[in-house]
Amino acid sequence: MLEKNLKYDFETVINRTNTGSAKWELMKSWNPKVSDGTVPFSVADMEFKNAPEIIEGLKTFIDYTVLGYTEPTENYLRSVCSWMKRRHYWDIKSEWIVESPGVVPAFFSAIKALTEPGDGIIIMTPVYYPFYMAMERNNRTIIKNQLIKKEDTYDIDFEDLELKAKNPKAKILLFCSPHNPIGRVWSKAELERVGEICLRNNILIISDEIHFDIIMPGFKHRVFATISEELSNNMIICTAPSKTFNLAGLQVSNIIIPNKQIREAYVKEAQSNAFVSLNILGYKGCEIAYNEGESWLEELINVIYHNHLVLKKYIEENIPKIKVFDLQGTYLQWMDFNGLGLNKDELEKLLHEAKLFFDEGYVFGEEGIGFERMNLACPTNVLFNALEKLRKLIDRN
Repeated sequence: MLEKNLKYDFETVINRTNTGSAKWELMKSWNPKVSDGTVPFSVADMEFKNAPEIIEGLKTFIDYTVLGYTEPTENYLRSVCSWMKRRHYWDIKSEWIVESPGVVPAFFSAIKALTEPGDGIIIMTPVYYPFYMAMERNNRTIIKNQLIKKEDTYDIDFEDLELKAKNPKAKILLFCSPHNPIGRVWSKAELERVGEICLRNNILIISDEIHFDIIMPGFKHRVFATISEELSNNMIICTAPSKTFNLAGLQVSNIIIPNKQIREAYVKEAQSNAFVSLNILGYKGCEIAYNEGESWLEELINVIYHNHLVLKKYIEENIPKIKVFDLQGTYLQWMDFNGLGLNKDELEKLLHEAKLFFDEGYVFGEEGIGFERMNLACPTNVLFNALEKLRKLIDRN
């Protein structure tokens, strides 16, 4: 159960209308008639106030700094290294860190740097939709390794992965850990087996670990590169404070590449697109978050887990035709609506007319047709009101 005396405010509902919020503007494009108070549950950013330590720290920083061209400072690099060691038991060197404005631009650049047009990229589907975009927009071949759906979770199809890795076209595994949208946290044994298959078949691993700080009670995330030194040298690890602290607007990610040759190839590609450095507030926001945001994060995880339990209990008791999947990591709830007997267009239309805005499962691949991804990073009363609307909608139909 959620602790009653939280230090931080996870209850205030913030109206983000006319603030340029990509998430809220997308909702309006889906249904222009939504009222100002309608909260979307789609794009993966939070409906919470930012950690006050970050806000106050940035205010103080702006008071005394000059907002000119900026490079990563020693304090910034030290904060990233410290976070990886403190939270993830991963000793990294500052020279391994390559900044990027986002994880998505990073794996786009990595794929262009380390493969040729026509080369194959393995992805485990259903999966975060920019994974598909990285191949489609860069003339690479998608090689699907479909996850195995179980009762309330998914497993990796290792036999199929072995087969796909032997494909001479296959050059990279674009891996998602924790997995978006299904919410799996991969075990050490699973990571070891995936790693062994890739090493045996000379497959480079790009591991998107942007959600790696948001892990539910009872589960443990392992950074893929900590499995072995051999794997670490065959890998690009994509990290960021953006999901952890809701800082996507600061556009700061830390791409960690231990292998010097791979790192130099990646940097060369990034620089070919005129990328030089991040913005000054991105550097400082990341530094403050990693140095001062840990207690806020601990409370956030409790709120997310509480919301998951509230949702699961409500759906089981009131809308049993919907299947709720176990949430091990991320703040994104995966649900199967196929029991309602609606096709994907009917389901999407029904939800939008009811002013319920989730991410449609089909955007994560054909395996997601009839599924919905719901963002749980919102005040619990907002979540509960949405569940009530969903129940009434389904009862009417």
